[in-house]
Amino acid sequence: MAGLVPNPLYLALRDTLRTAQPMLTEITDHLETQYRTFHSGRVWTGPAAQRFDEQLTLHRTRVRGCADAVLSDLRRALANTPPEVTAEQARDISARYGLT
Repeated sequence: MAGLVPNPLYLALRDTLRTAQPMLTEITDHLETQYRTFHSGRVWTGPAAQRFDEQLTLHRTRVRGCADAVLSDLRRALANTPPEVTAEQARDISARYGLT
């Protein structure tokens, strides 16, 4: 269709997903490595370790859930955002969201 230009919101969402995905993967992978190391039984044992494990497990679950939710939200927003818009719409979107 003539007269369409790249949608700045689509580009921003795409770039955000490309930036966030490896960061969130790194965070969750690192936490998972630490979780497995802790559960090897060679790091720390005893009652205090059990209490720590409960908290570690809780935080691991929360981190993984939040990372999944962020990526899911970004993917959904990207899928629902047209990649191209009219030049006027692009200007309006850029102004509304402070995009350049």
